[in-house]
Formats: sequence, C-alpha cells, structure tokens
Amino acid sequence: MARKTSTGKKLTMLAFYALTVAMVMDLHEYPLFATSGLSLVFFLVVGGVLWFLPASLCSAEMATVEDWEAGGVYVWVKNTLGELWGFAAIFFQWLQVTVGFIAMLYFILGAISSVIGVPALNTNPLLKCAGVVILFWIITLIQFGGSRITERIGDIGSVVGIIIPTVILLTLTVWYLVSGGHSQVAFSTHALIPNFTKPATLVVFISFILSYMGVEASASYANDLDNPKRNYPLAMILVVISAIALNTIGGMAVALTVPISHLSLNNGIVQALVALFAHAGVYAHWAANLVALMIAVGVTAEVAGWVIGPARGIYMAAQQGLLPPVLRKANRHDVPVVLVLVQGVIVTIWAIVLTIFGGGGTNLSFQIAISLTVVIYAVTYFLLFAGYFKLLFKQRDLKRRYQIPGGVVGKTVVAGIGLLATLAAFGITFVPPSTLSSGQSTSYLVILIAGFFVCLVIPFVLYALHDKSAHTSIVEPKHLLVSEVRRLARPLCRGEHGIHPAPEDYLSAPSSGQAKK
Repeated sequence: MARKTSTGKKLTMLAFYALTVAMVMDLHEYPLFATSGLSLVFFLVVGGVLWFLPASLCSAEMATVEDWEAGGVYVWVKNTLGELWGFAAIFFQWLQVTVGFIAMLYFILGAISSVIGVPALNTNPLLKCAGVVILFWIITLIQFGGSRITERIGDIGSVVGIIIPTVILLTLTVWYLVSGGHSQVAFSTHALIPNFTKPATLVVFISFILSYMGVEASASYANDLDNPKRNYPLAMILVVISAIALNTIGGMAVALTVPISHLSLNNGIVQALVALFAHAGVYAHWAANLVALMIAVGVTAEVAGWVIGPARGIYMAAQQGLLPPVLRKANRHDVPVVLVLVQGVIVTIWAIVLTIFGGGGTNLSFQIAISLTVVIYAVTYFLLFAGYFKLLFKQRDLKRRYQIPGGVVGKTVVAGIGLLATLAAFGITFVPPSTLSSGQSTSYLVILIAGFFVCLVIPFVLYALHDKSAHTSIVEPKHLLVSEVRRLARPLCRGEHGIHPAPEDYLSAPSSGQAKK
C-alpha cells in the first residue's frame, strides 16, 4: 500500500511531474547553453537520456527501500557504503550549492544592473562582489522566518519568473524565425553534432548535466506516488521531454540573436530579449528589462529554496553527532540558523574568490562557478551509483516499492550508463573552454583544481576529527531565542570558534512534530 502524503492523498503522476520539472528548470543557464549553438539539442538529449534517466531511476529505487524513505542520499549511501561515505555524499551535495549560488546571483545582479542602468554593478569586480554578498545575505536572513515564507516566494517566483517569461520567450522566438529574423547560428545536420575532435568545445556539456542535477531530491517523493512502478518512469520520461523542449527554446532564443563573441553568460538573457523585442517592434530595452527582472524574481525564489533545502540534509548529519553540537540548533521555525549562517560565510568566501580572483566577475567567473559546482556534485553521484551497485549485488533482498525493470542485467546497464556519463562530465570539466584565452585557461584550471581539492578533503577531515562518542539518533531540535541567534551570528562572521551556548538559554517548548528516535 502506498504511503500517504501529509494531506492523506497519494501524489498523482502529473503532480509529481510538475514538482520535478520545477526542480530541474534553470533559466539562468540559457546563455551558457547558447554557446554550443544548434548542438545544444544534442547535448540536452544525451544528458537527459544517458544521465538524467539513470540517475533518477536509481535514486527512486533507493528512496523506496523500506526504512530508507527519509534522509535522502545520506541514508542511501550510509546504509550501503557506510557512515563516512554517507556523510561525504550529503556534504558534497550541500557544498555544491554554496558554489552554485554564485552563478545564480551573477544572473540576478546582471538583470538588476540593466534595469537600474548601472553597468558597473555587473562589470566592476569589487562592486559586483559586494552586490552578490549583500543579495545573498538578504535572501538568507529572510529564510529565518520559516518554510511558509519560502513557499510564498516560490509560488510567486514559479509563475512570475518561470512560466510567464518562458511563454514570452517562446512567442518572441517563433515570431523572430517566421518573420525573417537574422540567425546567428547555422541550421544544418553538421551544426547539430558537436565536434568531438576538440575536447575544449565539449566543456559546455557540463552545463547541460548541471541543468538535470538535483533529481535525487524529487526521488524521495516516489514513496508518495500513486502506482510508482508505472507512474515514476513515465513522469521521468515526460520531464526529460519537457526539459529538452523548454531548454531548447530558451537556449536558441539567445543563440539566434546574440553573437557568441558578444555574449555575456550572466546577462545574455537581457541581450537576447533586447534583440527579440526590437525585431517585434516593441520598446526593446524597456520590455527586455521588465522580462529580465521577472526572470530574476524566479531565480531569487530558486536561491531562497536552496538556502534551506540542502542545509536540512547536512543538518541530519549534525543531529547524529557528525558535526559540532552548535550546528544542531534550530529556531522556533525549525530553521537550522547556525548552519545557515555558516553556509552564508562559505558563500561569501566563494563570492570573493570567484569574483575578484576569478576574472573580475566576467564570463570566466561564471564558467568557474558552473564547473566547480559540477565536479563537487559529481562526487555525490559517484557515491550514489556505487551505493546502488552495493544494493543491487549485496542487498537485493531488501524490500522496496519501486525497482528498475529488467532484473539484474537491466539495472546494471542503467546504473552503468549513469556512472559512465558522470565520469565523462567530471573529466570534461577539467578541460578549459575554447572561449577562454590562454591566460584565462590557466586561471580556470588553477582555481578549479585548487577549489575542488580543498572541497574534497573537508568532509574526511571533519569525520576524522568529530567526537564519535556523540553519535545519537536524530534528536529534537533545540529552539534558539532571537537574542541567542544574534549573539551566535557575530562571532561566526568574525571567524571565531568554540561556540557552545548554554542549554538554559533555549526555549523549553518542543517543536511541532516529534523527531525520529
């Protein structure tokens, strides 16, 4: 019998489809898609079929194993490969978000700079870095009000920032083509297939893989899905088709209208909208800025959702004694405030490194942010697929509500394809893009390799140093007083350590909903 949602109703296939589409749609990546020209269609299809579907199917099978329903990738990997690897998997899943925020914030800032007519906000490294940091902290502090505020921002952002702009882009792009607009890309079979002899031209593939990443988050909802054996793979196929169609429209809208040599990765949407509206005979700059601002609202909602979401995953590891006790604390809205503050400090550091030392906030900075996000996230997927193979060959008797069809052979083929696609994306990432100069290519590799190495060792160092005697089951979150939150924030921002608030400073009222014991 299917597990019920909190409302007592099973999740329909269409509802699950809409939920997953919302998780994988990223309008701010359209300019990066456009750099591959017509071959973006090839990359979207390959990424969807050879990576997204295997990752989603393996995630769903692990998510529906009996007693593995809660905890996501942390629980899946922990129960197959061990606690250390489970901690590493959830840590990398969380850490990649802190880098990914930078690319999203670049987009928002680019839109704002166009709307208010201050290009320096998008070109001056110091000003851009300050803008990114201020934007992120404003969004972060708003999230302390709880999930209700995040949900409201998400509802507004999905309509204003995704649905309406997508319809506008589709309409303008179709009109541009049928009315004789000049295309910046060639339409031919040759242009559809990328040049495999030049690895540097294939680096754009990582942006397409990144656009599909995060599917493991929706896999947990497979437990609530009505008839998952039939509806889950059907929903995933529909998601791939939708992602290919919508991302093709968005990417081609930019590729058709903006020459690659003049394309700004974090402001390319505005460039494309200006050209499209101008061709349609509309007040181009005014209309383009309005739609760009709408998209910025959608990306802001995406940032708001990711501020708390991934932090809750690493919060589970903290509750089980794998991180310092102070990171287990939550406010009365069940927001892990200290952990979110630490996350904000990490994002601030990334903003400084990528914006000031990574090319002054230019295309190089954007490219490094995307690439570093992919290589960090790829490690989580390596562990996920490794855990799935352990489940397949060593724990096949565990009960689960969904299984990949085809028996052991079918499952091995699906997981193997996903693992190979992840390895390919990981390796390609370390090839400097062809659009970079020799000097920029050196900066790209130095920052990418150094950043990845530092990120790679952190969870293993933390696990080695943590107090193993503190291991407990998931405990009820302690609620922080507002004054305590402020007191903790000050030393955290100064980089001080050893913060251990006294138990009597917390509210005694328990939070809503009893935690698992």
